[in-house]
Order: sequence, then structure tokens, then C-alpha cells
Amino acid sequence: MTARDEGGTRWAQELLALLRQGVDGAVNWLARTLDAEVCLHDDTGTPVAGHPRPLEGTPAADVLAGRIAAASWEGDGRYLRLVRVVRPGPAHPWLLAVARTAPFDARASDVVAHTAAVLEAVLRAREADATERRLRRAAADLRLAILQLLMVEDTVAARRVASGLWPGLLDVDTARVYIAESTVEDRDQLAEDILAATRDAALVVRCPAMDPQVIVVVPDETADARLRALPPLRPGTYLGGSVPHDLARTATAYGQAASALAVARFHPERTAIYTERTNPRRLMDPHDLNAWALDLLSPLDRLPHHVRAELIATTRLGLEFTAVRAARILGVSRNTVRARMERVESLIGTDLSDLTARAALHLALAQRDSPAEDAPPATLDDLLTAPALRTWAHTLLARLDADPRDLRGTLRAWIAAQGNAERAADALGIHPQTVRDHVRSAEPVLERQLLAPGGDLYEVVLAHLVTGDVGRPAPDPANGGEPDGPVHR
Repeated sequence: MTARDEGGTRWAQELLALLRQGVDGAVNWLARTLDAEVCLHDDTGTPVAGHPRPLEGTPAADVLAGRIAAASWEGDGRYLRLVRVVRPGPAHPWLLAVARTAPFDARASDVVAHTAAVLEAVLRAREADATERRLRRAAADLRLAILQLLMVEDTVAARRVASGLWPGLLDVDTARVYIAESTVEDRDQLAEDILAATRDAALVVRCPAMDPQVIVVVPDETADARLRALPPLRPGTYLGGSVPHDLARTATAYGQAASALAVARFHPERTAIYTERTNPRRLMDPHDLNAWALDLLSPLDRLPHHVRAELIATTRLGLEFTAVRAARILGVSRNTVRARMERVESLIGTDLSDLTARAALHLALAQRDSPAEDAPPATLDDLLTAPALRTWAHTLLARLDADPRDLRGTLRAWIAAQGNAERAADALGIHPQTVRDHVRSAEPVLERQLLAPGGDLYEVVLAHLVTGDVGRPAPDPANGGEPDGPVHR
């Protein structure tokens, strides 16, 4: 091999290595190799990379137009080489301009030509990467849209949208919802790992409300098992899952998954599945419960089906989470969430700023899908006087009596103050921080989250209603149950 061959091989190898360094790397390498000023111009003559150089009076326009593939030009004591750089697809070509004080020999011309080819390859790869990113983003947006349709109980539309890219994914009656949590920085990789583990047999969505979380709707038992096996393989990853639910109850399942995730954070295996403790609903007379729930929610039945489903789904989420979080999950504004909940307030004649009213509505919505039966009307008082329910409530709250700090009295005052620590502190004559500490201390004793909205809190409020420690929710006289009446908070 001659010295010339060795030199050619060396620069060719260096040039191939530039494929990983991108446009700037190739342009800078060419400038160093040929001791030249190099600039890559777009189709308008604007510099993209390198050292800008005027092109007036040169055949640059002919090269860009494709009339010639390359051109040489000499003037002002400098030699200029112009080469057309073809870009992928319908994009206009760019122009590589190389200026030096020495003439272009065969080697220099080869280097310029090969650099132009490398730039074309780099641009093709960059476009391919951009296309892949766009496709990934579109797929992620589509998954989020499907989840939002499920959240508002529009399973028909959700199945229709999913069938295009994931045929058969939602052709099921029930599914579990999981929430996986890592760090904000790791969330994208977590989503990719879940997609790989479930093999497109689950709906994987980057949570729009909580940056470290990924929501997974799993209708397939095999994918379910593979997902549960993931946390032990990923340090710092937690997983909470719901029990199986009908697809129309995705919002309910999501609330269960959030509750299970809170448990998983303290579980040695970092995984928890929602388990229904003694659910107070199951201790009530089922016929009375069904009759009461249907009667309470009957004003919503006069609405068009899609409006009713939208209001119910939004209210379910609004009772489980803050308005901001519910809005992000549904893809609407928090004002929209509040407006929908205010409309429900107005229709059924209640005041959702009252914790007891929220607990009652949460109970009714949990019974929502029960079919209508011929049963005499029932009241909330009828439900709360069931003997088994009274035993459950007294047993649950009695757990607090062992603490010398009177956690029970603080919790009772806090609920009566609508969860406001300052107002409860005024009523008790203690510091607001003491109220918060007592409520926080009650959580592990009752095995329920209290400082966040959701089913755990409403169960404890319900227990206080049963024991008579707080008063029954009263209908809002300002609304009177009339459609679209004013809402007072």
C-alpha cells in the first residue's frame, strides 16, 4: 500500500467516524483536514454550520438548482469548491462551500465529495430519527387520548381509536389499571421498559398529571404478570394496581391503583394490589343502597347519555383527586372540572364543599352501575343504621382511643371543619400544626390516607356519620335539586 493509499484510508476512516458526530462534526473535520474555510448553506443561502462566506458571483445558484452537481471557482486569490448536498424526501438541497488558498488536487476533491456524501447520510439519519420521534410522540398522544376516552366511559370510541394501531387490545370486558412510579428523569425509560415487558398487550400512558408516573391499563393476564415482575428488576420503581374492573370503570380503577401505589412505596417488594377491606357498601342493605343511589343520581338521567357519562366520570375523578390532577388526566382545564362538578351539585342539590356530602356522593357513584330494581325509596339514614355497618364504624374509630393525644377528637373536629386545620385548631384551642400531626398520626392506625382526597378519606367520614360524631349532609337549599341552579360554596 502506498503512502497515498494509507493517507486516503486514514481520512476515509476518520470521515466514517463522523457519522456519529453529526453535521457540525463533519464540517469542522473538513475544515481541519483541508486547511480551509467550510460552510454548509441551506437552500436560501443561510449558513447552517461552519464559517459563513459570501457566495455572490459564484455558481452557487446553479448547483443548488441541480443544473450542475458541483462546481469550482477561483477569485480573490482563493479557490472555492461547491457541492450539492441532497436532503431526504421533498426537502430542498443544501450547499457545501469549501474555500482554501491552495488549488484543489484530486485528493482534496475526493475529500470534499466524500464529506458531502457523509453529510447526506447524516441528514438522512437525522430525518429518520426525527420521523421516529414524531411517530413515538403520535403513538403516545394516541394512547393518552384512548385513556381519556376510557376515563369518561366512552368505551366504544376508545375501542375504535385503539383498533387502528393495537387491534384487539380493548376487546375485553374487564381490565386492571396500574400506576408505575420512578423518577421524572427515568419516566421515559420506565415507559419503554413497560412497553417491552407487556409487548403491546397493554395501554401504556405517561401520566399527564404526575410527572414520575406511568399509567397502564392491562386487559391481558400474561401482560399483567410480566408487568408485576418489573419492579424487582428496576431499583426505585413502585407499582400499584387495581382489582379488575369493567372498562367503563377505568376512573374507579385508577383511583384504586393510586391508593395501592401509596402502599407500595412502603412495601418491601415495591408492589401492591388494591385490596378491598371491609367495604362499608357491602355492610348496607343492597336493595336500600341501590334505591337510594338511583334516587340521588336520578336528575342526571335526564341528560343525554354522553353528557351524563362525562359528568359522572369527571365527578368521580374530582372526588378522588384535586381538580388540577383530574383536569390533567382528562385533558381539560381545571375550570372545566369544577364547572362539571358544580353542575352535578346543582342537579342533585348538594354542596360538595362539605366532606360529608362528598362522602355520600362517592358512595352513590360507587353503586352507579347497579340495575334499577323495584324497591321502596330509601334515605341515607336508612343505610347508615344497618347493624353490621354500625359495628364496623365503631370498631374502626375505636382504634384511635389507644393514643393519649385524643386523635379521635382531633379527627372529628377536622372533619367537621371540612378538612381545614386552622378552623379545627380554633375549635379545639390548639395549634394548626398539632391538628395536622394528629390527622397524620391517625392514618397508619386506621390504615387509610386522610390528608389526600379519595376513597380512604370518605370511608372514615362515613364511619363518623354512622357513629353520629358528625352530622348528616343536608341538601343545599340554594339549589333545591333544580337543573342548573346556582351553586354556593
